[in-house]
Amino acid sequence: MSTIGDYFKLHFIVFLWGFTAVLGKLVHIPSVEMVFYRTLLAAIGMGLWIVLTRRTLTVSGADLLRLLLTGLIVAFHWMAFFGSGRISNPSTSLVGFATCSLWAALIEPLANGKKIHALEIGFGLMVMAGLVVIFSFDFQYKLGLLLAVLSGLTAAVFSVINSKIVSRVDNQTITFYEMTGACIGVLLYFPFYVKGEFSRLDLNPSPADWIYIALMAWVCTVYAFSVGIQLLKRLSVFFIQLTLNLEPVYGIILALLVFGQTEVMRFNFYAGTLIILLAVISYPFIRRGGRPV
Repeated sequence: MSTIGDYFKLHFIVFLWGFTAVLGKLVHIPSVEMVFYRTLLAAIGMGLWIVLTRRTLTVSGADLLRLLLTGLIVAFHWMAFFGSGRISNPSTSLVGFATCSLWAALIEPLANGKKIHALEIGFGLMVMAGLVVIFSFDFQYKLGLLLAVLSGLTAAVFSVINSKIVSRVDNQTITFYEMTGACIGVLLYFPFYVKGEFSRLDLNPSPADWIYIALMAWVCTVYAFSVGIQLLKRLSVFFIQLTLNLEPVYGIILALLVFGQTEVMRFNFYAGTLIILLAVISYPFIRRGGRPV
C-alpha cells in the first residue's frame, strides 16, 4: 500500500531527472565528453550496486548484443539532449524532450504490430502545433529544439525496446549494460567528433565538473533509477508515468532559478510549451477514460 512518503519520493526523483538539464549546462567540458564520463560513472556505479545487492549480471548472448546496441541509442539521446542545452538553454531542451511520451504512443503500436489509433495521431498533431508556435516569431533556438525533439524520439525508441526485454532481464542489469554500451558508443564516435567539430578532445573536467557529472551519474541515474524500481511495488505504472510528465516543468523552473534572465524567452515559447504539456499530461487520462489505474 502506498504512503505519502512514496509520493514525495516519486516527485523527488522526477525533480532529479529535471535537474540534469541544469547540471549539464553547468559542466564546462563539451557535451560529448560529458556524456562519456556520465555513462562511464553510471556503468561503474550501477555495476557496484548490482554486486552489493547480489543481483545477477548474467544475460544471454542475444540479449547482451541487444542491450549494448540499445546503449548506442541512449548515447545519441544524451548527446542530443545535452547538446541542445548547450546551443540553446535548458528550458528549450526540456520542452523538446517532453515529446517523448507521445513519440512512444506512436512507436509502440508499430513495434507490436498494432494499428495506430486516431487519438495518438491527434495528440501528435497537437504537439506539432505547439512546436510550430515556438518556432514562430523568429525563435532563435531552432537547432536546439530540433536536437531536443530528437532526444525525445530516441528516448521513446529505447523505452519501447526495453519494454520488450524487461520481462526476462532485471531492470538494473539492463541499465548496467546499456550504460556500458552508451560509453562504448561515445568512444567509437570520438574520432569522427574530433575530425568534424573539434581539433582535440577535452577530457580534463574541472573539480566542479566532476561533481556535476558524478551527481548526474550516481544521483540522477543510479539512485533515481533504483528508487523508481522500488516505487513500482506500491504505485501504479500509470501514475508514475503521469508524474514523469512533470519533469519539463520542474526543469524549466529550476533553470529559471539557476540561470535567471538567460532562461526568460518570448511569449510564443511559453504558449507553445503550454500546448505541448497539455498534450503530454492529458493524453494518459483520455487514453484510459480518466481512470488512473
